[in-house]
Amino acid sequence: MVTAYYAINFVIATILAFIYVYIWNKHYDTNITLIFMLICISNMAYFLMYSNTNPEAAMISLKVLYFGGCLLPWFITMSVVNLCQFELKNIIRMIMFVINCLMYCCVLTAGHFPLYYKKVDFIMVDNKWVINKEYGPLHALFYVVIAFYMSLSIGIIIYTYTKKKQVSRKILYLLVIPEITSMLSYFLNHVGVRSLELVPVTYNISLFVYLLIVKSMSMYDVSDMVIQSMVETGNTGFVSVDFKHHYLGSNETAKRIMPQLYDLAVDQSLDSVDAFKDSVLYWIKHFEKNEGAGNNSYIIERTTEDNKQESYKVEVNYLYNGKKKIGYQIFLSDDTQNQRYIKLLDKYNSELEEEVATKTERIVMMHNNLVLSMATMVESRDNSTGGHIKRTSEGVRILIEEMKKDNELNLSEDFCANIIKAAPMHDLGKIAVDDAILRKPGRFTPEEFEVMKSHASEGAKIVHEILKSTENETFQVLAENVAHYHHERVDGSGYPVGLKGDDIPLEARIMAIADVYDALVSKRVYKEKMSFEEADKIIMEGMGTQFDEKLKKYYVSARPKLEEYYSKQ
Repeated sequence: MVTAYYAINFVIATILAFIYVYIWNKHYDTNITLIFMLICISNMAYFLMYSNTNPEAAMISLKVLYFGGCLLPWFITMSVVNLCQFELKNIIRMIMFVINCLMYCCVLTAGHFPLYYKKVDFIMVDNKWVINKEYGPLHALFYVVIAFYMSLSIGIIIYTYTKKKQVSRKILYLLVIPEITSMLSYFLNHVGVRSLELVPVTYNISLFVYLLIVKSMSMYDVSDMVIQSMVETGNTGFVSVDFKHHYLGSNETAKRIMPQLYDLAVDQSLDSVDAFKDSVLYWIKHFEKNEGAGNNSYIIERTTEDNKQESYKVEVNYLYNGKKKIGYQIFLSDDTQNQRYIKLLDKYNSELEEEVATKTERIVMMHNNLVLSMATMVESRDNSTGGHIKRTSEGVRILIEEMKKDNELNLSEDFCANIIKAAPMHDLGKIAVDDAILRKPGRFTPEEFEVMKSHASEGAKIVHEILKSTENETFQVLAENVAHYHHERVDGSGYPVGLKGDDIPLEARIMAIADVYDALVSKRVYKEKMSFEEADKIIMEGMGTQFDEKLKKYYVSARPKLEEYYSKQ
């Protein structure tokens, strides 16, 4: 009956171990695997010890039994530490393991020295050898160690339950069961219930509980589960390389994406393979250079056998063994649909931008034509021979071209384009001047001249109203300045404000030269046009008084082009 009891427990332990092997996953905790092995060995030792007829064999069985008994507490505690994600330094783990090994060395003295057992007698009961033991001083160490490991495990479980929300409560509840059953078995065996050892039963209960734990582990280990899922779906490739650029391995998806991997041998250096210099080695080099300081992802394209285009996103990260960095992990994930969407979106945006640009250009053209029409209408009321707007705009353009050659004034492209566009608006204020004054063929009286001078201020107001809804605020300000200040003089004797020197906006100082030059070399109803020499003399004499001295060199260099242009008018 006794032998059958231990035999049954051994068979149950073996069956549970086979079930564990059948469902085994490489991500299972190594400690749990060793727990299954040691419990099978311990239950086998119980069976052999109580079924033998040889005292020497019984002694060997006892020592094999203690092999599991001494090491199991350490492995069980380490499994609790790992499952509870509890930090325990390696040196502490090693010290605890050494203590357990020393404890087993004490067991091996049984029958030789009275350290662990003072006395070991073999009594024949029902044709079976039963060991009658008298414990020695070191045996108390065994109970101390057992109590320590149980207390430590229960303490870690309680701490995890109260402090860590990222550990499964189900696993914590299950971990408590082996601890409680072990304590009960030791207690019952030492308070008089000695007909049968209860430890084999508690071992099997523990194995059953650990089967439930490992089944739950795969569900709660999110990192491994996600990686396994990515591998199984076949959409993500993995390439592993160590710090010396030796190839460590890759999955089938990576080989399909990069067929050159099929020809690589494990541990082969990628530095010797030209095919990887512009791919894997480039990605690693860029990662090493820009670690934590930029985007370490890339897009690669490949054409399938049926001529379909595929896109893969490449990401590089460190490869870890535990917490230690050992190399690089390259991930290649299918990004075909996303890249197609991006290309489609880019195409749509480009077409939309082109359409918006075309419509905006039309609106701007309409706006400019409207302004030019207004300026032409104002010009038609003036006593000039016509074409003043067109000519002054060309004069401004010629001056700007010369100024851009050395760009000493640091003119922006926008400024140059805006002043040319604003030039036709400089006399819009004349629309507010009475025809009798505006069309007078002779000289103005002082009163009439005061009215005439108001066209500069009025022009600024009109330009402001026309352009106030435009999004180009820079152009609005520049155009107002051209209309408002093109009759100011650098000596301060101009109008309407009397600004001096650099207080006059640069655009107005440029406009002033083009405006006066056109007035001098063009025919008016009240005067004939001057020669280029006479006009040039007046302009040059006005440098530093009427005109900005800094613009003199640009006028001089522009003069041949101005004369050429006006010769054709």
